[in-house]
Amino acid sequence: MKHIFLINPAAGSRGRQAELAGVCRKAALEQNLEYEILVTEHPGHGVELVRKACLQGGGQHLRFYACGGDGTLNEAARGAFGMWNVAVGHFPAGTGNDFIKVFGRQMNRFSHLPELTKGEELPVDYVETNCGGAVNVLSVGIDARVAAGMRKYKRLPLCRGQWPYVFSAAENIVRGLGEGYRVIIDGKSYDGDYSMIFAANGRWYGGGFCPVPDADPQDGQLDVLLVSKVGRMTAAKVVGAYKKGLGYQYPQYIKRVPAHEIEIRRRDGKDLCVNLDGEIAYTPRLQAVLRQGMKFIVPQGVRVEKQDQ
Repeated sequence: MKHIFLINPAAGSRGRQAELAGVCRKAALEQNLEYEILVTEHPGHGVELVRKACLQGGGQHLRFYACGGDGTLNEAARGAFGMWNVAVGHFPAGTGNDFIKVFGRQMNRFSHLPELTKGEELPVDYVETNCGGAVNVLSVGIDARVAAGMRKYKRLPLCRGQWPYVFSAAENIVRGLGEGYRVIIDGKSYDGDYSMIFAANGRWYGGGFCPVPDADPQDGQLDVLLVSKVGRMTAAKVVGAYKKGLGYQYPQYIKRVPAHEIEIRRRDGKDLCVNLDGEIAYTPRLQAVLRQGMKFIVPQGVRVEKQDQ
């Protein structure tokens, strides 16, 4: 078995590349592991590095550890997806680290790298789309537009903390809270005007949103929320309920549908803005399929924390 540490120097607090590399090297040497350290240089580079390592692996069992945030995990999973001899894990070093929150009170064990490298592999579901993939969440609509807009504001001097989100949210609220969509879920039409269309494999995203608290990345289905277009006066209470996983309190606005396959288009023919674990893609037609059996590395005995529906 070979252990490969994928470090994203831009994740979390910048300038941690040397620190993370040192932690990885120490854990590998203390356990006498065959290992390699790879460092990403630009968005999407992690996918390329992981795919290249897989193709050069010659059938050897490979374990990739995403040393960064959810974006780093997303790139590692995209590069490894479909490879039978590969497993992916997450050594959290980003700002959100949202996917591993499904493990509840045991998620802190992922931060102990020697324990993670000795861990076991659990099968988890993976969302494959025509414009990338997702381990945690997929969404279309205002929250994807807000995530895309945050990048612009983060480049501004002194625009830090929550302010990029606040400015992007304000901009997109002015632009409008809904669009007309053509939506097909498992062959059935759900066309309508929606503020957002959200598909949960995991539970948490955006650093604090948990719209489907009982989502399970091992249950073989996505949990889709169709959030109707609402007026500005109604938006605050609906978004508040959505964020806390209380959408059932507003069935007239939020509809939950189990799914294995999803197709989404805008009625006006314009490109969709798609959020895939915080990574943004654009496509005129989104096609997503849930796949089972991706190997995810967890510390020994760690399991998804069950929640009542």
